[in-house]
Amino acid sequence: MAEMAEPQEHEIAAAKRPHDLFLSNLIMNHMLLFAAIAAFGQTYIKFFILVPVFSISVLAYTFYRSSTIKREDSEFVYIHWQIARRWSNLFAGVLLLFAIVATLGFLANQYLGLMKEAVYGIIGGLGILPTLLCTLVLIVIESDSLHHAKGGEVPKWARKKFLGEED
Repeated sequence: MAEMAEPQEHEIAAAKRPHDLFLSNLIMNHMLLFAAIAAFGQTYIKFFILVPVFSISVLAYTFYRSSTIKREDSEFVYIHWQIARRWSNLFAGVLLLFAIVATLGFLANQYLGLMKEAVYGIIGGLGILPTLLCTLVLIVIESDSLHHAKGGEVPKWARKKFLGEED
């Protein structure tokens, strides 16, 4: 296949956008906002609902925008939106796992009489821990993707996966 042309400034700015959004969701929402609300204690526990609301909004926008972007307009921008979508899919899956574990823990406590402490341990070990680890790993991965976008580069694996190019 033909080499991709050097991206222009407006393409670089457009390619950075999905990575900026995803990193903002991971760092500002899932790390900083979560920690800030937790630091205020029991009084502000009701504000924890903001974290999933913001996260679902950003993920939904990423899924929508990555499905509407046209490859013909700019392959460079198209590939970077698809990279962000790929990692957003993983993160959405981990968040779904957390929601399922939390729901099952709540139901086990309410209807099966499982001790509150046991439920906290299950939710922490099977829900919060994988979510936290995934968030940290995705911060590193998305930072690298943002670096590629800023440098006008596309990773070889992404060219192969999203453009169907062979080595």
